[in-house]
Amino acid sequence: MHILLVGINAKFIHSCLAVHTLSQYAAEQYRLDVKTAEYTINQLPDQVLGSIYRRKPDLLGFSVYIWNASYIYELIGNLKKILPETKILLGGPEVTFDPAEALQKGADFVLSGEGEESFSRLCLALQNGTPLEEVPSLTWRDGGTVRTNPTAAPLDLAKLPFVYDDLTPFADRIIYYEAQRGCPFNCQYCLSSTDKGVRFQPLDKVKKELQFFLDHKVRQVKFVDRTFNANPRFAMAIWQYLAAHDNGVTNFHFEMEAALITDEMIPFLQTVRPGLMQFEIGVQSTNPDTLAAVDRRESFSRIAGRVRQLQQNRNIHLHLDLIAGLPYEGYESFGQSFDDVYALSPDQFQLGFLKLLKGSGLRRDRDKYGIVCREKPPYEVLYTDALSYDELLRLHAIEDLTDSYYNSRRFTASLAYLTGLVEPFAFYEGFAAFYEENGLTGHPPSKTGQYDALYRYGSSLDGADPVRLLWLLKLDFFLRERPGKLPECLRALPDLTGQAKERIYAFYSDPENRERLLPEYGDLPDYKLLARMAATELFPFDPLPYLAPSGAAAVTEIETSLLFNYRRTDIFGNAAVQAVTLPAFSRG
Repeated sequence: MHILLVGINAKFIHSCLAVHTLSQYAAEQYRLDVKTAEYTINQLPDQVLGSIYRRKPDLLGFSVYIWNASYIYELIGNLKKILPETKILLGGPEVTFDPAEALQKGADFVLSGEGEESFSRLCLALQNGTPLEEVPSLTWRDGGTVRTNPTAAPLDLAKLPFVYDDLTPFADRIIYYEAQRGCPFNCQYCLSSTDKGVRFQPLDKVKKELQFFLDHKVRQVKFVDRTFNANPRFAMAIWQYLAAHDNGVTNFHFEMEAALITDEMIPFLQTVRPGLMQFEIGVQSTNPDTLAAVDRRESFSRIAGRVRQLQQNRNIHLHLDLIAGLPYEGYESFGQSFDDVYALSPDQFQLGFLKLLKGSGLRRDRDKYGIVCREKPPYEVLYTDALSYDELLRLHAIEDLTDSYYNSRRFTASLAYLTGLVEPFAFYEGFAAFYEENGLTGHPPSKTGQYDALYRYGSSLDGADPVRLLWLLKLDFFLRERPGKLPECLRALPDLTGQAKERIYAFYSDPENRERLLPEYGDLPDYKLLARMAATELFPFDPLPYLAPSGAAAVTEIETSLLFNYRRTDIFGNAAVQAVTLPAFSRG
């Protein structure tokens, strides 16, 4: 029997861990030969349809999520016509809580919940002709009757296979890894609230598998565990192992619960290599009534305290999340939540919009809170009792600009200055209105045009110093771009650098400066070429404090020379920068 499992991903860089896990488990536990294939929702459906058709599977399985459900159902409709003998199997969270609906949309079989054991048992039943009643977690149509079998027992995670022995299929993709299943919390917008208890892989097994990634210098490993620090001792043991075996390259991403970050963790985490770890912490809201309604009990003040401790040495990359559309969170309340989180200066600030997932508590209680969502996946909120559709549209515009400007990390200094003049939410709200009034919504400017747009809007704010803003925009621009064509707004600045050209050449011609400050450029002995490949720019004040979370508290109003090293960059691609002293004389 030819069995094919298909993952339909949101982007090429993603991979579908589920199909590889099911395939590997079937091979290791039952010696079944299961093939896998991966595509993306950005591919033309006809291309995917043709690829699957040429493989002509007897059993074809899809892992269904909110981002690919519509795409998969379209494929199924056509596959049934061109491969009428092929049986269609669906699994995943989108079908787990309404398997009968999935049968109506063309599936022959649906597996709910964990799939490793039940998938293998289904393959064996079809291959050997044994009764389908013996397959756990299976829903199927028996003549005109829809039958659902008892749920499979939770998998012993010691049997969870490692699917990355061959990294070739995952080249240039994020590696996803699962160390545990379940979640100790009961957040009503999340499907993890339906899990009872948390199970862990054996720690020695996890360390061995993580060492494989370290040995192969994988760029990033993203843990899919819903609350990685659900067991603080388990989490600490893994972090300590990663720090002790750090290869200087691999980054590990964890979803964290701030309430479970212990006092023991903080001093250790403050010592790890910058870039070794990144944490994603879901704040979701700072409104106490909202948090109570979705069964989140942690106070924002405690979360903020832990975040500030993690930020102390600026060595752990932090993502903080909010969700718009939660109960009791109106427009003004969301604005306060926005300002609260923005004040923490996260490395990434993600604004999400509530999705009423099948099986979630909020989907069950949507009438109670007046939550109205789209009928089709991803079931995103349209409005609530507290938040109108008009207000939601405004939040989408604010989210777009927060992502384009804040999360790109290309405007750190200028945004620090501007959000010091006006509260952050009000700033982005006004910026979104500026975009709309100037025809930029739906037609965003180029990267250089973004500097011009930010200048035009920012210089109009009460209290703004347009000249200071231009210098900060220049700092932001040079952090990301080698000297070249400047944004239009920056061409109005005086050329302090040109006036100091001879002093800059003298600086670069000094071997001690090159060796001490620019060792990455050792292949460029010619100081004029080095001056073109790195950059030294003069500013009428010291702008570097604007790059720090504390903002401009320590700015000194004295001419400052900044050295930009484009061969040493941070995780965002920004050049390393430092103040340097130029010779006080001219060459010759």
